[in-house]
Amino acid sequence: MSEEKLVVTGDVSAELTEKRSRFIAAIHSVRSEDEALNYIETVRKQYHDARHNCYAYLVGENADLFRFSDDGEPSGTAGRPILEVLQNSGLRDCVIVVTRYFGGILLGAGPLARAYGQAAALAVEKAKEDGVISPLYSGRKLSVRCNYSFLGKIQYLLAQNDIHPMHVTYKEDILFTLAVEEEKVPMITELIKEATAASAVTEDLGGIRFLKKDQKIISYGL
Repeated sequence: MSEEKLVVTGDVSAELTEKRSRFIAAIHSVRSEDEALNYIETVRKQYHDARHNCYAYLVGENADLFRFSDDGEPSGTAGRPILEVLQNSGLRDCVIVVTRYFGGILLGAGPLARAYGQAAALAVEKAKEDGVISPLYSGRKLSVRCNYSFLGKIQYLLAQNDIHPMHVTYKEDILFTLAVEEEKVPMITELIKEATAASAVTEDLGGIRFLKKDQKIISYGL
């Protein structure tokens, strides 16, 4: 199985206080650099009276696009620690903004970097606790057409292999639309063939990335 990639499915924030400075970390899902920059601007407006709004973001399936900013803090003490938290978390298509309200006591470069990193890590941990981080699967979108006599068998096979239909259409025949992890495609195709005595028609509709949430499939695009 390929390395698991994770995405955020909801907004979460966490707060840390260090020597009277408040660090408020907000985590948000983005699909492009423009979305990341727009969210950063939204946070700036929300905390317009804060001294610093530092951030890092990763965009792309392989996190090949990333940026970070110290936003006026000493170089390397804010954006880089936030980025390292993101990179170590396995998250993709994600931005973390850490807002600092200065408490009047200088922290020094080391403690400052640790505070920004800890605040970002708290946001990631809270997102996990709140159930708003989900694995991102890569696979194939399949259609399976069969007659009604095989409905129960196919439903059982899918449930046994943790495959939840995206859609089921009931007309003259039954049409299942599935999102299947890449490594499961040969197996589930063969199982359906055996269960229906090769009468089911399976068609590959192309690649898909998707989430599983509450036994529902959410398409994430290519």
